[in-house]
Amino acid sequence: MSHLGPLRCGAWASLLGQLLRPPHAVCIRAAGCHSQVAQAVLTSQQKPHQEKPNFIIKVPKGTRDLSPQQMVVREKILEKIISCFKRHGARGLDTPAFELTEMLTEKYEDNCGLMYDLKDQGGELLSLRYDLTVPFARYLAMNKLKKMKRYQVGKVWRRESPALVQGRYREFCQCDFDIAGEFDPMIPDAECLKIICEILSGLQLGDFLIKVNDRRVLDGIFAVCGVPEDKFRTICSSIDKLDKMSWEDVRHEMVAKKGLAPEVADRIGEYVKCRGGISLVEELFKDPRLSQSQRALQGLWDLKLLFEYLTLFGIAEKISFDLSLARGLDYYTGVIYEAVLLQSPGQAGNEALNVGSVAAGGRYDRLVAQFDSKGHNVPCVGLSIGVERIFYLVEQKMKASGEKVRTTETQVFVATPQRNFLRERLKLIAELWNAGIKAEMLYRNNPKLLTQLHYCEKTDIPLMVIIGEQERKEGVIKLRSVASREEVTINRESLVAEIQKRLSES
Repeated sequence: MSHLGPLRCGAWASLLGQLLRPPHAVCIRAAGCHSQVAQAVLTSQQKPHQEKPNFIIKVPKGTRDLSPQQMVVREKILEKIISCFKRHGARGLDTPAFELTEMLTEKYEDNCGLMYDLKDQGGELLSLRYDLTVPFARYLAMNKLKKMKRYQVGKVWRRESPALVQGRYREFCQCDFDIAGEFDPMIPDAECLKIICEILSGLQLGDFLIKVNDRRVLDGIFAVCGVPEDKFRTICSSIDKLDKMSWEDVRHEMVAKKGLAPEVADRIGEYVKCRGGISLVEELFKDPRLSQSQRALQGLWDLKLLFEYLTLFGIAEKISFDLSLARGLDYYTGVIYEAVLLQSPGQAGNEALNVGSVAAGGRYDRLVAQFDSKGHNVPCVGLSIGVERIFYLVEQKMKASGEKVRTTETQVFVATPQRNFLRERLKLIAELWNAGIKAEMLYRNNPKLLTQLHYCEKTDIPLMVIIGEQERKEGVIKLRSVASREEVTINRESLVAEIQKRLSES
């Protein structure tokens, strides 16, 4: 008897199904398990001819592909944002796309239901990152850093109901800038607001306004209005909806769903409807109820100082002190802000352009300490640019103006009107690449000249170099301007210098 033991019918079927393929023929008696083997052989031979399963090819809900045209627009937006971050002295940082689930759920609390959890892949429970702020705080604590000015660009994931027509997705890109460290009050905060102004002005999105508030002022309002302290965060999350819901609806949520007394909700309403500038800050100092809260007074003193710095930066007119601004994330501890675009008269009533906030941020002084085993604190303040919403607006603007997007940066096309000139083209294009010139050619041995000309015109390549038998004998090259169709003959050794000269002048 074999030491491997008897093979079951299924094993024989699998083995023979692998060994016996056309054109081999096999004769198997249709008795007992042999009939199963015969059926397995026939089935294995028929598998390549089976129809593909019927399913719809699409991207997951709340995500999208970006075409080459869209990538050109996005890269230009990111380039402007990152250049601004670098202008202010930030260093780049990257963190993993997923973090430990326990670490994230403790920091987001009310929003943890929006996180994407991953299956256990090796003893760790993981979730896709919800934002770039918590991973940054973890990085600071893990590396025991007390000061850092950093920027980060990366994707984050939130299991929200997407509104694709308004640039809201479940997978989206964030551009963050943060200043970590112990500094004099409101100087880093003012710089963050200046950065938002520089980016939004540079992207030419139209007029905008940055709403500013302070969590300490908001908590002080809750306290003097009679909100129980254990309900501060949940009431704050309701107030955060005032940019999407009416006060009546928000009041109903606080009273009917969260158990807040109606008279307390009404007192809150008297405050959260207020907005203004430095004059509102001064007015609140004199408020008989709010002036009883030390936390609120601390926030008001910082806001007063902040407005002084913003005036020196020349951006105070872009800032509105808005008591309805709450920012839903739990880790904010001080100044908070949110930038919104203001519709021009020509855009009024155009719902497609109502994309919500395009930048936001605030101060989070106690987040790093939650990751440190000894509770060492590193105060932080930062901002996040809403790339997807900005990208949507720029796309709409380009569609309305009919602006075309060039998807490549090719400067020169290498062409020939004759057959059997592939080697000459390859040597020529290598020379251009080695000189740092962006060049292309068709991947054909003998392309037609008309096809090459059409390719240049279609892709907006500005220059074409043409080499043929006569040019090779005379040691020259024809240089053609694709737009004007003018041609000049230049010496072969002067080609690179002439191209570089033309490109620098264009």
